[in-house]
Amino acid sequence: MAKTLKLTPRRMAEGLAHLAAVDPDMARALKQCGAPPMRTSDPGFATLLRSIMGQQVSVHAARSIWEKLNRLVSPMTPETLMLASDATLREAGLSGQKARYAKALAADIVEKRLDFDGVHLMDDEPAIAELSKALGVGRWTAEIYLMFALGRVDIMPGNDLGLITAAHHLKGMRKRPDEKKLRRMAEAWKPWRSVASLVLWHYRHNMPDWSEPGKKKAAKKVVNKTAKKAAKKKVAKKEKKK
Repeated sequence: MAKTLKLTPRRMAEGLAHLAAVDPDMARALKQCGAPPMRTSDPGFATLLRSIMGQQVSVHAARSIWEKLNRLVSPMTPETLMLASDATLREAGLSGQKARYAKALAADIVEKRLDFDGVHLMDDEPAIAELSKALGVGRWTAEIYLMFALGRVDIMPGNDLGLITAAHHLKGMRKRPDEKKLRRMAEAWKPWRSVASLVLWHYRHNMPDWSEPGKKKAAKKVVNKTAKKAAKKKVAKKEKKK
């Protein structure tokens, strides 16, 4: 059985204090933006399915699809989803691919090909590997499920664009980090990488400058250069008049 800690308000505070102590940039983010809110969701089929439905669509579109699906498929269980027709899933807004993912996940759970009930007892990596057996569930989806549904404290979804962008800005990096680079950076945030992820997402939503690092400076240089040229032209015109 996995000896995993679940994120609670007390542990959240402990994690934030640790991050501020070991990383000056994290301390600065917390000072600028404040502590991030706790984010949780109920464990179970519906939450994992919702994560799959939200892949590669906007937050608004994902919410709309999920609300329609919940109206058409009720209660939201693997058994009822398996019985839903393709026409019903299309009516809810699911693409053909997402409909296949939904049906496959439901079938894997019902037919016990996926040990979904046992995931909460597994350590992080075995749990991610188990969830990733399902069609349409990649590492990011599995990590998000572990973070928010199971409350795991040391998860870093390294290929999350929001986290990558936030780390890029917070660390003042010239080049945007890739997934491997972000995961290497996150080693310093153990054993509170989930808390670090929450800090980075919170920072991302509160960043004062949404442009890429360096672009602002480059823009200033262009403006200054243009201003200097304009000033030189004015001087040249005055000299001609003289």
